[in-house]
Amino acid sequence: MPKPGTSLSLLADFHLQQSVEVRGKFDGIGGLQILQLPAGENVPEAIAKYQASGLVEYAEPDFYRHLDATPNDPRYTDGTLWALNNTGQNGGVADADIDAPEGWDVLNSASNIVVAVPDTGIRRTHEDLATNVWVNPGGSGYGWNALTGTNTPADDEGHGSLVSGALGAAGNNGKGITGVAWRIQIMACKCFNASQVGADSDIITCIEFARTNGAKIISTSFDSPGFSLSFSNAIYAARNAGIIFVASTGNNAVNIDASPRYPACYDIDNVIAVAATTRSDTLWSSSNYGATNVDLAAPGHQITSTFFLSDSSYIGPLSGTSFSAPYVAGACALMLVKYPAETHQQIIARILNATDPLPALAGKCVTGGRLNLRKALSPPIQLTSLSTDGNLPFRLRVNAGPNRLCIIEASTNLTNWSSVFTNTTSSSGWFDYTNGVPVNTSNQFFRAVSTL
Repeated sequence: MPKPGTSLSLLADFHLQQSVEVRGKFDGIGGLQILQLPAGENVPEAIAKYQASGLVEYAEPDFYRHLDATPNDPRYTDGTLWALNNTGQNGGVADADIDAPEGWDVLNSASNIVVAVPDTGIRRTHEDLATNVWVNPGGSGYGWNALTGTNTPADDEGHGSLVSGALGAAGNNGKGITGVAWRIQIMACKCFNASQVGADSDIITCIEFARTNGAKIISTSFDSPGFSLSFSNAIYAARNAGIIFVASTGNNAVNIDASPRYPACYDIDNVIAVAATTRSDTLWSSSNYGATNVDLAAPGHQITSTFFLSDSSYIGPLSGTSFSAPYVAGACALMLVKYPAETHQQIIARILNATDPLPALAGKCVTGGRLNLRKALSPPIQLTSLSTDGNLPFRLRVNAGPNRLCIIEASTNLTNWSSVFTNTTSSSGWFDYTNGVPVNTSNQFFRAVSTL
């Protein structure tokens, strides 16, 4: 990274003296440069020379990172997608899920939200992905391939198509599976090769592409112990653009507070780090965790998703925090539609404040909870009185979002409450209640609560 105020011509001369080639530059991250050392050059020694030159703010390796998981609407209805709706099938625990159907009653489409997926690419023509793949402006290409410098990030390994399915496989189309968001724009960014290895420079290239092409969320499903200032600066530039950065925590069964993994452990307020839970609402045995660096958990065990081998290919069950991250990213996309004026910090706060607390997650993540889509999307209950004439019983209106079961309770002393009416809100999100007691008989107080 060039030091602020440094003459670029002096830096170019220094590169020439070291026989170093500039392979790329990121103008949006302080002019960060990608350098190619001459054959046989020792990386630590080269870094030391640059640090001693006084021309750079820092120099560091171009780390290689590795994907978290091996790739592993009928499959929703048959119970395969337990993470979305768990009724206890196949040995699971009922409701150990993200309450997707209850959330979908509120909102299921984020068709105007672009979510970038830096990974192995995507199978553009898959029956459950094709309608939800972002297309480059002008209709040329469908993302970016940092390995080839082209706009056709085809998946040659499978992992990118897998995580894309969890995020946004088309819902309610009668095919295969559904993602968290039924409609969405998945921006495919290829920065990992067929061996599941990707260089930081290629990942940063994809992050920059996402930042400059309208992405609102970046969903990552990879990790490494290597701390990189360049990588963190790229995330910070995304943060300044209001982009939410969702990161899987990794599959090493370690406490990443003690053994950090990146990008999950970058201390930037747009990063959400996600661990994995099972169909029994326990922490998956291979999931990383951390009371400080992990924010929440989401299902990541025995997941079925879209695959890259054909246009109708699916695979599972597979496990990994690679699935947990796109579940959270999909929830964030729906939240951005529900609350379009809110900042990335406000959306993240809503997600974290709406988790289901689980004993198995106590001390394992900041919230101690698992993602709950319905809670994140459900607005607060509002109880208002409707005007009445004379001594007639008065009426109340409950507003709580569509198809939500609510209970009106009454009290004369604000201490002891009893249920007086139960109903489900309409598709418009409300219902009315008429109190049978004349208004002048005694003091009465009312409140509304939800069972969901």
